[in-house]
Amino acid sequence: MNAARHIARTHQAARHMTKALKYRCLSGDIAVAVDAGTLIRTGDLLERLGADDLKDGFKSWYGRHVKKAYIAANGRPPVMVWAQHRTTGRWIHVAAYSPFDLSLYIGLATYKQTAFLAQPAFFQAAYTEAA
Repeated sequence: MNAARHIARTHQAARHMTKALKYRCLSGDIAVAVDAGTLIRTGDLLERLGADDLKDGFKSWYGRHVKKAYIAANGRPPVMVWAQHRTTGRWIHVAAYSPFDLSLYIGLATYKQTAFLAQPAFFQAAYTEAA
């Protein structure tokens, strides 16, 4: 088979791929690490701490505080993964962190809507579930 025909077949297959599969392919190994629990999103941490009932606007601002703390500590942005928004169903690009990354907890303490979660009892619960 010549190269042009191979490329045409690849394009044809890509056009008929489901949206979920497309975004999964774009995320690659990072999506696999998120599914395995070696990387988590900020919403995953809030869920572990029992704060998954926060409004979406508060969750996104918490994520911005975490990302800012991560960049300040490491000098580069965190890895990104495509995820489906839990209420709208749209695909969004979100950051993924190690479950033990200090910037997750700095974000908790610096954002006023999640500051109440920045207590040792909540941290212990998060570490216990991650391990």
